[in-house]
Amino acid sequence: MLYRENGQFKTNYRADQQIFPILQDRIAIGALLVFAFAVVPLIAPEYLFRAILIPFLILSLAALGLNILVGYCGQISLGTGAFMAIGAYAAYNFQVRIPGMPLIVSLLLGGATATLVGVLFGIPSLRIKGLYLAVATLAAQFFTDWAFLRIKWFTNDSASGSVSVAGLQVFGLPIETPAQKYLFCLAFVAVFALLAKNLVRSHIGREWMAIRDMDVAAAVIGIRPVYAKLSAFAVSSFIVGVAGALWGFVHLGSWEPAAFSIDRSFQLLFMVIIGGLGSIMGSFFGAAFIVVLPIFLNQFLP
Repeated sequence: MLYRENGQFKTNYRADQQIFPILQDRIAIGALLVFAFAVVPLIAPEYLFRAILIPFLILSLAALGLNILVGYCGQISLGTGAFMAIGAYAAYNFQVRIPGMPLIVSLLLGGATATLVGVLFGIPSLRIKGLYLAVATLAAQFFTDWAFLRIKWFTNDSASGSVSVAGLQVFGLPIETPAQKYLFCLAFVAVFALLAKNLVRSHIGREWMAIRDMDVAAAVIGIRPVYAKLSAFAVSSFIVGVAGALWGFVHLGSWEPAAFSIDRSFQLLFMVIIGGLGSIMGSFFGAAFIVVLPIFLNQFLP
């Protein structure tokens, strides 16, 4: 709205395929990253880290994963909280059952476990769509709630049903202070946002959007609906699973299945809708709205 691409000519394919083809966009994103990585950890108070910034980053990552499925591929899902729970509990089990397991590897394996379950619950998308698919994914939410409450193995035989992690370290460096946790989450979000931006610009991203706009026409021109839909469920579940592991390990530290209830699923869906379907940046705007608005209303309204 404030500037245009007019006058910024491309002279080679590399320039034409840039993630941010407009110079002003590149400057703004670069300045934002420098501010987020270098300035915010020095000036932000502890309350801002714990109450706003860390939840915002992790929920932005989860909304980003959901946006790939709902916004880019057009497959509705109401089980996002379940895939966050799977990522968190899987990462916890990898961490406590395998001695010396690196934290980052545990988080990524939690995402991989969520990917397997996401593909399993994504199989109904090959035959149904719309409200019926939403109900099918809702089954994942209720199933995981029941499993993590009733099957004690997932919680390492915890009598209370809750689990906790402590002493987080990455490459020998502790992650204890709010600023350290913020930087750890920010690094994950920056990497996954870059990967997602590149992915939706690739051929698989174009296949997702073709399936979203008209799946029958997409199949006629040679796009495989099975591959496109299940790959969207896989990528989305992986990102959401990593976000769930970060939510449990970094933000909560100690959690129970209620931390990933159906309310979380609807909250993430509202973030995607408010921020904009099919928009990487919209995931961050939606998360900011959902996280900041309740705090703003509590602070400034009587």
